[in-house]
Amino acid sequence: MLLAGCGKTDPQAALEAAVQELQDNLEAKKTGAVMDQLHPSFQAGEGMDREWANRTMTLMFLRYASVRIIAVTRSSRIDPGTSQVGHTEAQVVVTGAQGLIPERAAPYAVKLQWRRDGSDWKLIELRWE
Repeated sequence: MLLAGCGKTDPQAALEAAVQELQDNLEAKKTGAVMDQLHPSFQAGEGMDREWANRTMTLMFLRYASVRIIAVTRSSRIDPGTSQVGHTEAQVVVTGAQGLIPERAAPYAVKLQWRRDGSDWKLIELRWE
């Protein structure tokens, strides 16, 4: 991880690393690792919470032997009002397959909001279209 001049972890680099770690954990079907990255107050859409995220991942990982997340574009930034909040916007394609050829491919525009928890970034909000 990149280090700033004062020896502190660069928040922007740490945020970008958290985003990549989330993608890697989802593709590796590591439900526990993804859950560790979710803030205790995680919300997605209307009324969807950590329990919803756990159930959704479990079902998707059981249904598809292979899950891929292709980030067509992705940008992350630290909130200018507070260094404790980060934002990521991405255009992604999510695929699921039993074999080599994807059975399902869906494009999404996603917006993620992150909150610092000590030196870690935790995903607190997920929105998609």
